[in-house]
Amino acid sequence: MSTELNVQLGTTDIVWQLEDLYHSPDDPTLAADLSACEEEAGAIRAEFAGRLAALEPTALLHLVRRLETLEARLGRAATYAYLNFATQTKDAAAGALLQKIREAGSRASKETVFFELEWSRLEAAVAEQLMAAPELAPYRHHLASLRRYAPHLLSDAEETLLIERAPAGRSSWTTLFDKVMGHLQFGESGRSEEEVLSDLYLPDRDLRRQAAAELTAGLGSQLHVLTHSFNTLLADKMIDDRQRRYPNWLSSMNLYNELNDTTVETLITAVTARYDIPQRYYRLKRQLLGLDELLDYDRYAPLPDLPTTTVNWEQCRKLVLEAFAEFSPDMAANAELFFQRRWIHAPLLEGKRGGAFAHPAVPEVHPYIMVNYTGNLRDISTVAHELGHGVHQYLAAAQGYYNSSTTLVLAETASVFAELLLFKRQLALIEKPEARRAFTCQKLESIFATVFRQIAMNRFEDRVHNARRQEGELSSEQISAQWRASQEEMFADSVRLTTDYDTWWSYIPHFLSTPGYVYSYAFGELLVLALFKLYQQNPADFVPKYLELLKNGGSASPYQLVKPFGVNLDDPAFWAGGLQVIDEMLQEVE
Repeated sequence: MSTELNVQLGTTDIVWQLEDLYHSPDDPTLAADLSACEEEAGAIRAEFAGRLAALEPTALLHLVRRLETLEARLGRAATYAYLNFATQTKDAAAGALLQKIREAGSRASKETVFFELEWSRLEAAVAEQLMAAPELAPYRHHLASLRRYAPHLLSDAEETLLIERAPAGRSSWTTLFDKVMGHLQFGESGRSEEEVLSDLYLPDRDLRRQAAAELTAGLGSQLHVLTHSFNTLLADKMIDDRQRRYPNWLSSMNLYNELNDTTVETLITAVTARYDIPQRYYRLKRQLLGLDELLDYDRYAPLPDLPTTTVNWEQCRKLVLEAFAEFSPDMAANAELFFQRRWIHAPLLEGKRGGAFAHPAVPEVHPYIMVNYTGNLRDISTVAHELGHGVHQYLAAAQGYYNSSTTLVLAETASVFAELLLFKRQLALIEKPEARRAFTCQKLESIFATVFRQIAMNRFEDRVHNARRQEGELSSEQISAQWRASQEEMFADSVRLTTDYDTWWSYIPHFLSTPGYVYSYAFGELLVLALFKLYQQNPADFVPKYLELLKNGGSASPYQLVKPFGVNLDDPAFWAGGLQVIDEMLQEVE
């Protein structure tokens, strides 16, 4: 079935060119890079360990540049191994290569961890004096950011041991998750996760009900493994947070995002206070669909007038690039590189990881994008979303390896902004009022998935992390009960959740790989809605500022990067303003 659909959509040959990284898993350059990285890591330690406090600015600059070059080289190898594995999770050799490179990276990091530890323990006055030196200006933010972890670092011996054991830790469990999900087959026809999830968007209610049942049955067959993996990683984080003295389970993610806990609390409080918005919408949707009650597998059912034409890959490409070009020809030209130079992997394949992502690779190469393209409206939006990430990563590469990587919250801003550009472009092409309403509803549902659903998932994570710490290991039923409770808070009586829905927490990878990540989507969406209003008011002034934001990558904190737009992230009124934009869209539909 997947092969036929790939042919129909024209995605069969839309596969990425990993040769830009390495020619093959057996490429001698890959082996040479790993060996050289381990040798360089040892040489850096021998030359600089224990001497950081005595270094002059020029010598510190030399050290930081050597470390950046080393980490970029390791990052190149790790990117290749992960991308190679992502499209063939059933291949043992691909999995073995990924693990081999993780272990090599761990050995190198063990040698260089002294830098972060010594730098973080330097007296504040000494560190400030060094960072004020003109030579270190390009790395000032990076060096300052490293010091924010100082209160949470362990002893040298403990940090070294944790790095050495890392390949057998979280990353190994998330790889197991990818392998389990990659091997899972759903229903009698043995379909993939992507194919089954896609059926939840079909107009035929019986097919949606069947897809929900097949998804639940497939997950149920591996629920013991998924539950054990989740419990293990909940415990792993509990221990890590305790050892590092983080005040709560989310603090480490907030620190990573360079956000104060109060900023995130303000966001979460603002969104949960407006759960009335999705509740109003789903009550309306039940009426529009003519149903007595809206069940969980009806949430994504298309409204009767929603365009349902399958869009092939070339048409998708044209739509997305036109949307980008209306905003900025430069943005469209950068996005077009991904299509022209084979930086995208689009077809459905057995064993390919589900979902979609953009991977920044390393500055001297380029980002890569993976999607599982099935030709529906949602998938076009996903392509725009990932290209938003991709363009952001491509433009930020000039900042170098350390400064190009953005915090998660601003990374999602670029992707969500790209989705909104596509929506406005598509909406302008629709003339029939009923079709415009249905299309707006589809966009509202996408926004709900990005804002309200992600915050509801954050509330689920809050429940299970705290429950694991207070009650010990959790059963599948206990985790499912927490999932159901967090979802019912959002939906209230607007959607009836079936018992099948209770286990759907188990297929979401973010809970395992990046605990606390999900609020970044809501952050990005609401920030984008505020930014888009500024764009509409004064496009000529906004576009250069926006492109500059993308080019700046992670060279400053989120607070500093959004300052040119007049945004105050700690102001509840700012988040309420973004939510009001959603409310106004709903009012138009109502």
